[in-house]
Amino acid sequence: MVKTETISIETRGNGHMVDVTGRVAEFVKNAGLAEGVVIVFTPGATGAVTTIEFESGLEQDFARLMEELAPQQREYAHNARWGDGNGHSHIRASLLGPSLAVPVLDGRPILGTWQQIIVLDFDAHPRSRKVVFQAIGE
Repeated sequence: MVKTETISIETRGNGHMVDVTGRVAEFVKNAGLAEGVVIVFTPGATGAVTTIEFESGLEQDFARLMEELAPQQREYAHNARWGDGNGHSHIRASLLGPSLAVPVLDGRPILGTWQQIIVLDFDAHPRSRKVVFQAIGE
C-alpha cells in the first residue's frame, strides 16, 4: 500500500520551525498504515525536515548553530549570480536535507518521548511551503 497527501504550511522564513508531528500521525492513522514507513518531504531548495525536541531553548540553539555554520552575511557565489540574498538558505537546507523517513508500528510513527518532526523554512522570506506525506507498508 502507498498513500500520499500534500499539505501547505505558512512559514516566516529565516529558519522558522513548524512542528508537523500531529499532522503526520493523523495522516498515518487515516491512511490505515499499521506497519511500514512514513516519509515527510518538502519540495524546494531552501526547506528541510528533521526531528528535534521542539522547545524554545532548542529553537534558539539551533538558529545560533545555523548562523555559525552558514552565516547570513557571508559572501555567497549564489547571491552574486542571482542577487536573491539567500545563499545561506540553500546551504542550511542542504545540511539537513528535504526529507525524513520514520518507521510506523501499530499504526503510529515510532518517535522518542521528546522527538517531534519539524519542517524548517530557511528562505529569506515568508512563504507557503508544501509538505508531502507518503505512507508505504500494510
